[in-house]
Amino acid sequence: MEFSLFYFSGDGSKTQENKYNLLIESAKFADKNGFCAVWTPERHFHPFGGLYPNPSLTSTALAMVTERIQLRAGSLIMPLHNPARVAEDWSMVDNLSNGRVALGFGSGWTVDDFVLSAESHANRKETMWRGIQTVQKLWEGEQVELKDTTGKAFNVRTFPRPIQRKLPTWIVCQSNATFIESGKMGANILTSLLGGTLEEVAPQILLYRESLAKHGYDPKAGKVAMMIHTFVGEDFNTVKEQQREPFCNYLKTHVELLDALAKNSGINVSLDKFTEADINSLLRFAYEGWLKGRTLIGSKSTCMQMIERLKQVGVDEVACLIDFNPNFDTVMASLPYLKDLKDMCNLEKEKMASLS
Repeated sequence: MEFSLFYFSGDGSKTQENKYNLLIESAKFADKNGFCAVWTPERHFHPFGGLYPNPSLTSTALAMVTERIQLRAGSLIMPLHNPARVAEDWSMVDNLSNGRVALGFGSGWTVDDFVLSAESHANRKETMWRGIQTVQKLWEGEQVELKDTTGKAFNVRTFPRPIQRKLPTWIVCQSNATFIESGKMGANILTSLLGGTLEEVAPQILLYRESLAKHGYDPKAGKVAMMIHTFVGEDFNTVKEQQREPFCNYLKTHVELLDALAKNSGINVSLDKFTEADINSLLRFAYEGWLKGRTLIGSKSTCMQMIERLKQVGVDEVACLIDFNPNFDTVMASLPYLKDLKDMCNLEKEKMASLS
């Protein structure tokens, strides 16, 4: 099991100094301690994730303070962008990082984002797949036909040339169709448990592996990363109580997710009719449920149980979302425990290798 860090802060609306301190310092920690990657998303017009409107900018900053770790967009909303501009921007980051870029692509999360590219919303899935192929071609140095404002076609090749010959590609997946299509093109997978349980995602991972094999790829070569809320400490009960309020406050910033939690709990009612006490009760109930099978919030031993479950369904990497808790000191103090968990997994792998 590989370990990466994932960022999706619950509040981008506050005015404060050193707003990106946790991002920078935790990425430095990950770089020095054998983590495989850091993921920064693209999120617009909402406090939930609003610290991160542009992953090429965050990755550029991280390129300057890290040396080894891969810098990934998680995700880049392809229908909002011209593929040529994506290739140009990320080729610069690839050069600044000496070849450490990877792109996770998404089709778009909320309709509000598409004020940036209104015409692409209706066919956003098709636009994403087509855009990814164009970015890949440009990355590899091919000429691509584009059209100017008059509709006249001309061929373009983008610069600067990247360090990496091929672009490491990931797709954000929730639906069966996206898992299958990702296998068809040989891309890696980034998924989560936001919309379902691990038992519900497991068949989708199998569909992905089958699609890889069907289209001529090694089914074991494709990687599946699971984004999961993470906070590891010494004692489970202490961590559970310490993280209860930050986690619940984080969920409050995302009304759509709260609606899903209500429906998953059998509560078929609009949240705009909920009182503050109703929402707090829902969150307390949801938090207990998430701890049992949707997070890495706990001790090293309890989190290892979740890691084993992830391994069994074919997950290769945990993308640890650490900034749901905005307290810099608290999160940084937890990272050595997360490193220990990672090292425990690697030690297990080394033991298995020696036995074989």
